[in-house]
Amino acid sequence: MAKAAAKAKSSAPASRPQPARAGDNSVSAETLKKHYRDMLLIRRFEERAGQLYGMGLIGGFCHLYIGQEAVVVGMQATIDSSRDAVITSYRDHGHMLACGMDPRGVMAELTGRAGGYSRGKGGSMHMFSRERNFYGGHGIVGAQVPIGTGLAFAHKYNDSKSVSLTYFGDGSANQGQVYEAMNMAALWKLPVVYIIENNKYGMGTSVTRASAITDLYKHGEAFGIPGEQVDGMDVLAVRAAGEKAVEHARSGAGPYILEMLTYRYRGHSMSDPGKYRSKEEVDRMRTERDPIERLKKIMADRRILDEAGLKALDAEVRKIVADAAEFATTSPEPDPADLWTDVLVEARPPAMA
Repeated sequence: MAKAAAKAKSSAPASRPQPARAGDNSVSAETLKKHYRDMLLIRRFEERAGQLYGMGLIGGFCHLYIGQEAVVVGMQATIDSSRDAVITSYRDHGHMLACGMDPRGVMAELTGRAGGYSRGKGGSMHMFSRERNFYGGHGIVGAQVPIGTGLAFAHKYNDSKSVSLTYFGDGSANQGQVYEAMNMAALWKLPVVYIIENNKYGMGTSVTRASAITDLYKHGEAFGIPGEQVDGMDVLAVRAAGEKAVEHARSGAGPYILEMLTYRYRGHSMSDPGKYRSKEEVDRMRTERDPIERLKKIMADRRILDEAGLKALDAEVRKIVADAAEFATTSPEPDPADLWTDVLVEARPPAMA
């Protein structure tokens, strides 16, 4: 009987791990207010970007981050922004703002103006800030993952003790270059944290229809890379999991995978009508899981900000976004001569002895 019980136990399916959470009061009031403000800034910025796109002032593709704000804000709180690198895909405006990039410069790049971070030549999907250690914004699905792994290689080669935060979505998770990068990162124990922003839909395809393994944090198991699922709609849960992952990578133990279970409220891009999911599903996520509202409740329970304080903070953020939009729509167009700049770097010949 004992052998039969042991056999039954060993053959039973493993229980599904619960997403990491952090609900204690260890985070200071000032930190909570900063997280709230940072998420609110991203939300209001993206709402205005959507408006400008509808007015025809933003061209090309535009992928909004509304709903996913807790992921990047929580992760940014775990790194040293003066030396650690951040790289992501084309849904990137929130990451730029979380890294401390000027909303004016980000919005001006969206409108293709000379005052933008890439002087109006990168647009929504391709802008960078070496000063803020933000390396893009990449339009090719999954292409940022080997680049982020390369940044981690540079960190290790230079012994800088820095970490690379490399973001990608569930739609990129099965790309071949992603697995090649993970293999190299594990082989050389590179200081990279892979952050899978699983918002449930790669463009219009549910992850359940696109991936044989829907627990995306397991994608590194073949290479011995540890990983975990995280409630990506809870900024404190993201922060707690991020601290663990960043410490793992910085200590020399190699890469780590965090699968952030999150959700985007808008379509894949501004041109996506989103008919592959129901309005009820979106409304339910907004009502029950919204990251900003959840943090607002925590602050209310701890009596950190009253209604007047919340309104004042929202007014401050709206003023910043309005100023960014004004700058972005009045900044001059790029000089046509700039079409020929930033194309390549000409190496100088070595000096003669």
